[in-house]
Parts: sequence; structure tokens; C-alpha cells
Amino acid sequence: MQTIKVPISKKQGNALNAGDSILLTGVIYTSRDQAHKRLVSLIKKGKNLPFNLKGQVIYYCGPTSTPKGKVIGSCGPTTSSRMDDFVEPLLKKGLVAMIGKGRRSSKVRNLIKKHKGVYFIAPSGCGVLLAKKVIANDTICFSELGPESICELYVENFPLIVGIDSKGNSIYKDLR
Repeated sequence: MQTIKVPISKKQGNALNAGDSILLTGVIYTSRDQAHKRLVSLIKKGKNLPFNLKGQVIYYCGPTSTPKGKVIGSCGPTTSSRMDDFVEPLLKKGLVAMIGKGRRSSKVRNLIKKHKGVYFIAPSGCGVLLAKKVIANDTICFSELGPESICELYVENFPLIVGIDSKGNSIYKDLR
């Protein structure tokens, strides 16, 4: 199992293969449906995004409330297909990787291949255990969205599987 540090270079992403297990370390950003909608709206209007997407990772996650004395509440992945309509503008802005759970459409698989991105799968049902890999948590924008706000997380050794690699290979496609 290899450790990948964020930001992820295209070279690092290209070296990964569908099915590889990795440990991710660095800053990642949480974002779900409503935050994605706002990000894409900003892009369409030609406005600046609240963070630079170049080489970055978005985690499809809406953490639960943070218990006293903890860095974050449970932070498991949400179903990725709900974000499929928002993928292309974010990849064009430099996003390299997405983390979630479940299959992606063939359109998204082709976009990942075209933009040399990566789709990681986080173990679902393990939100409490994944929270132990989060060292720091800061809400950076859209706080009015509550758990759907965008948070900047610093993670160490966050366990992931490459679901779709930069060549367009998918573990889901191969399982059929």
C-alpha cells in the first residue's frame, strides 16, 4: 500500500491503477450536492472559487456534528453518482481526484480519463473510523449549508481504493 500526498500531481495520478489501495495524506475538501451546485455556478459566472482546485481532492462527505473533544464527527462517504453532473467543470479547473462511494456513470469515467483524474472509494459504513484519520477540520465556505458546507480537512493515512484510474479503468466495470 502506497502513501499519496496532496496535492496530487498528474504523474502520481497516472501511476495508480484501478483496485490499488492507498493511504492519502494532506488537505482534502468536503463537498456534497448543494456545495457542488454553488461551485459550478461560480465557475459559470467566471468568479473565483473559495479554494484553488489545482491538484486537489474533493471528498463527497457531509460530516456529522463534531462531538466535544473531537476534530470531526462521523465522516463517511456519500453516494458519488449524485455529483456526476458537476464533475466536468471542476476537472477543467484542475481537480485531480474525487472520493466517494459507488459506481460512476460512463460519462464521468470518460471525463476522468480525458482529464487524467482519479476516483477513489472510501470504505462506506466506516465514518467513525475514518474520522480518526482527520487531524484538522475547518469550515471554509457555505457555512449556512450546515453539514453540506465545504470543509478543509487535513488527513493522515486516509485509506482508499482506486475505483477509476486515469486510464478510465474501473473496478466496477470489471466486476460485471
